[in-house]
Amino acid sequence: MFDSLSERLEAVFKTLKGHGTLNEKNVREAMREVRLALLEADVHLDVVKAFVARVREKAMGQEVMSSLSPGQQMIHEVHKELVHVMGGHNEQLQLAAQPPVVVMLVGLQGSGKTTTTAKLAKRLLEKERRKPLLASLDVYRPAAMDQLATIGVAAGAKVLPTHPQENPRDIATRAVQAARNGGHDVLLLDTAGRLHVDENLMTELVDVAALVKPTEILLVVDSMTGQDAVNVARSFDARLTLTGVILTKTDGDARGGAALSIRHVTGKPIKFLGMGETLDGLEPFHPDRVASRILGMGDILSLVENVMEKVDLKETAKMQEKLLSSSAFTLEDFLAQMQQVKKMGPLGDLMSMIPGVKQAMKGRDMQVEERHLKRVEAIILSMTPLERRKHQILNASRKRRIAMGSGTTVQEVNQLLKQFVQTQTLMKRFGKMGKSFLRGGIPGLGGGGIPGLGGGGFPGAGLFGGGKPPGMPS
Repeated sequence: MFDSLSERLEAVFKTLKGHGTLNEKNVREAMREVRLALLEADVHLDVVKAFVARVREKAMGQEVMSSLSPGQQMIHEVHKELVHVMGGHNEQLQLAAQPPVVVMLVGLQGSGKTTTTAKLAKRLLEKERRKPLLASLDVYRPAAMDQLATIGVAAGAKVLPTHPQENPRDIATRAVQAARNGGHDVLLLDTAGRLHVDENLMTELVDVAALVKPTEILLVVDSMTGQDAVNVARSFDARLTLTGVILTKTDGDARGGAALSIRHVTGKPIKFLGMGETLDGLEPFHPDRVASRILGMGDILSLVENVMEKVDLKETAKMQEKLLSSSAFTLEDFLAQMQQVKKMGPLGDLMSMIPGVKQAMKGRDMQVEERHLKRVEAIILSMTPLERRKHQILNASRKRRIAMGSGTTVQEVNQLLKQFVQTQTLMKRFGKMGKSFLRGGIPGLGGGGIPGLGGGGFPGAGLFGGGKPPGMPS
């Protein structure tokens, strides 16, 4: 998300840093480029005008003009304004009410409401220690109720049995009673959508809201619709009084116009960002962290939270000990470490959280990198457990079998093994330099590195000689 905007802003600030001092001319030129960057990111025009005006006013102020590093100070002002535009701080769900707390998810068809309902249920179960009940009010879309029943169970939540012949209002009333009788403290209602906002849809949603009196009415909107997301939010809020927004499909949105526009134009906070189809793909929206990602500053806090949630810290400690002993670190260990990192989400998202890495990886297609990693994983999975632990026994016939099993070539298998041996040698040198070297990690993280990333790096970092994954042709 925000890739195209980040690249444009990076070029603007690079130019500013080249000036020893700022004056009205170079500030005006820079803000013209910022304005174009925001418009190309499909940010709402009202937001662009207000943003540029506020930053220009601050940039021409005495504090920036007399700064020892005006370019850096200018970036600081842009960061502050981005945070302001997106709401300033994270706004959590309001769950401190008489149970069951009713949360309605509304939006257009195809925005991802059903999947988001299950994602939210999983988050409430695991992070909030809540006991949610899910109910589908979508009697129009074929198999909508079956879809929620399936993914709701996958999320570990209970789903109210419903039937397409029922009236949505009756289902909502029955769901509240079932939640109360079943001891559920949260009720998530997955409502019907349309291809566009129409009177029948809005009347139904208003009637349901009047019946169940929801504490939260969350608009689920596709981030890739850009400014249209703002128009949809306005239409729904005019009839329902929304309490927040969930942006979905953010992993496929390179512009980010919706995220930068919704709060400023509608006054409604973005509460969550949805990514991918996995049920773990829902994260709280923190304006300050998102602003840092936009400006290429990384997002260490989110990275650490991600690691703490999804990585087995005991296994990581064992892995770091093995990394200090070249003979103990095997292909089996490398596979386990790679799988730990996969739990943390798409590689591109992880890269964007580490300061400086996004710029270093510029021009590299993260989807291609992930496909390369899958091929490496396939090679190792095609080995027997003994072969993974003792790669020295891999003779010509074993390599042919592994290549056939993984859909790769013997050359690729050989290249992986060669680079793995080089990594073992490198680990041995690090071990001689002392444990503190590998465990230095990222400054400010208490010297423990990032768990699951091989003591401060990505698993098998030494396998990527010359900037390409192991065994893959240049």
